Formats: sequence, C-alpha cells, structure tokens
Amino acid sequence: MIELFFDPTLQTVAMGTAAIGAMAGFIGTFAVIRRQSLQGDAISHAALPGLAAAFLLGARSPVVLVLGAALAGWVAMALVGAFSLSRRLTFDAALGGTLAVFFGIGLALLTYIKKHVRGAAEHGLERYLFGQAATLRESDLWAVLAVAGVAVAVVLALWKQFQLLSFDPDFAAVQGWRVRGLDWLLTALIVLTVVIGLQAVGVVLMSSLLVAPAVAAKQWQHRLGPLSALAAVFGAFAGFAGTIGSHLLSEEGRTVPTGPMIVISATAIVGVSILWALVRPRLVRKAVRST
Repeated sequence: MIELFFDPTLQTVAMGTAAIGAMAGFIGTFAVIRRQSLQGDAISHAALPGLAAAFLLGARSPVVLVLGAALAGWVAMALVGAFSLSRRLTFDAALGGTLAVFFGIGLALLTYIKKHVRGAAEHGLERYLFGQAATLRESDLWAVLAVAGVAVAVVLALWKQFQLLSFDPDFAAVQGWRVRGLDWLLTALIVLTVVIGLQAVGVVLMSSLLVAPAVAAKQWQHRLGPLSALAAVFGAFAGFAGTIGSHLLSEEGRTVPTGPMIVISATAIVGVSILWALVRPRLVRKAVRST
C-alpha cells in the first residue's frame, strides 16, 4: 500500500484528479446554492458535440478538443439563457431540453466519426464519455492546477459580488452591480470546471463531481466561505480516494475505471454527511439532557 504513493504515474493521476475534484467542489458550491445543480449536467453533456465537431474539423490535440467542448457548453448555456429570458420556458425546462438535444447530437457525431473517419479509434474520443484518468500526464496536471488557480482567484476577487448574486440577485441589481455579467462570468467558470475534468471523469459523470461535494458540505456548514472550502476538500478527497481505490481494485485482466470510483467516493461522502446531519440533533439533545 505504501509503495503506491511512490509510483510517479499514480502520483500524477491522483494529484490531477484531486485538483479537479477540489476545483469542482469549490465552483460547484455556487451552482448548488443558487439551486442550479442541473447546470453542470447540461454543460457536461453539451460539451460532447463540441468535442466531436472539433475532431471533425481536424483537431487532434486534447487542448483544442477541450476548447471545442468549452465553446459548445457556452453556446448551450447561452441558449438556455435566451429561452428562460423569453419566459416561454422555465430555467429547469430549458436546461433539460438543451441537455438532451446537445447530448443526442454529440452521440450522433461520435457514431459518424467511428464509421467514416479513418483512424478515429486511435484517438480514443470515447474516453471523454466516461473518463480515463490514467491518461493524465504531468503536463495535464500543471494545466489543471493553472486553470484551477485562475478560477479560484477570480472567485476570491469577486467574492462579495458572487455571494450576493447567489443569495439575493435582486438586491445586487439595486446596488448597481451588473448581475447579468456576473451571472455569465460564473457560468463561464462552471463551463471551465466541467471541461477541465472531462478527460479524467467524463461527460456522463462530471456533473456528479460538481454537485456531490457541495451537497455534502452543506450538511456541515451553512456559511458560504467555510462551505465552499469544505466542498473543495471533499472534492479533492473524492478524486484522490477514487484514484487509489481504482488502482487497488484493478488486477491483471480486470480494470476498475477511475471515473466511476471517484463518483462512488463522492457519493459515500454525501451519504456519511447526510447521516451525520440526521444523527447530530439527537446527539446534541442527549448531551444537553446529560448536563
């Protein structure tokens, strides 16, 4: 067990998934607080046609493919915003419809690529569906850390604005803040968080990593500062534990994928946190009676 931590490849993958989990937990807190948890799901599924379209246009570099995914996620959220502002659809309905349409287009494009693009299988586009954390390299780790650092710096610089936007956007508008611009900036950070984790966790599972740490943290904290910090810790732990668990359970001839193990770890944290939230009042009452 101890020898695992001295494996350079495993160290890189574990640190990369932990960084992705921490970023997802920190940024995802705002989506959960604003009751827009489905936003991450819509963005992650909407990223698929962007990946496929970039590949069809000749992109082979993971960086360019991820940029295509980010552009598709941004377009999807722009459409959701347009539909919800027109008041013809509610925000949740627009998100759900956009998720289904974009994901369907993405699957159709992937099928076309498999059948008509020579050598497509060598580039492993399928790994963006369910993730393949083992492909993370040291350069990917530094890229994740750089993106996470920029995202956290932006949030901290605009902490007061994002805090008020999350709890009372009407009052923020009265204060003269550009609520629409802040909303788009926060959406851009969520898009960035989702696409940076696609290679490790995948389109299907990334939304869980965006929501689960924040949901778990809400069982322990109610103030936004400690809540977002704790969500980042939970996300990092889920990424690290999932990677180690996947490595330990994988044997010769049997591979346990890292992405699902990360989500299982995050779900376990949520389960323990909810159980603690249910038990804690009883323990407090017993402690009070005993005194």
